Amino acid sequence: MPQHKYARVEWERRFLVHQCPRGANVVQIRRIVDSYIEGTTLRLREQREDGSDALFKLTQKIPARASGAQQGFITTMYLTQEEFYLLAQIPSKKLSKTRYSIPPFGIDVFEGPLQGLILAEAEFDSAEIADALPIPSFATGEVTTDERFTGGRLVQSTREELKTWLLEYGIVLA
Repeated sequence: MPQHKYARVEWERRFLVHQCPRGANVVQIRRIVDSYIEGTTLRLREQREDGSDALFKLTQKIPARASGAQQGFITTMYLTQEEFYLLAQIPSKKLSKTRYSIPPFGIDVFEGPLQGLILAEAEFDSAEIADALPIPSFATGEVTTDERFTGGRLVQSTREELKTWLLEYGIVLA
């Protein structure tokens, strides 16, 4: 894989979850609205946590799949509120979720057309560390290599598509 001066390799594993793990030690809860800018690999993120100011980011994700947990390259830049709102005027598709941090996982509970979808993801510093992670007991199935369960693909999916995809993993949405 070629080296990129400003991007880092993203190693991530994702799992479908039927329901949030009960009794888990939630260390942080964040409300996230992602705007995927149409025709690009760019994502605007507005992230809010109770009692804190909003955090604004612009992220570029360049897919470069390799074996296992390697997703590609990621570059993130923090924005001011003014910069964020200016960029938010560009046509985009939105995805909303609440993230529950249960180390080493972020458990994403999706809203809107994706309501009922729950994904657990963990990020790593190397492929070896990612490969060493055992499948969590609360996971229904691993979707690390299933492109349908990436944010960029989910934001374009319909409720009916999501229902069909989840059925493949034994999850029934109402």
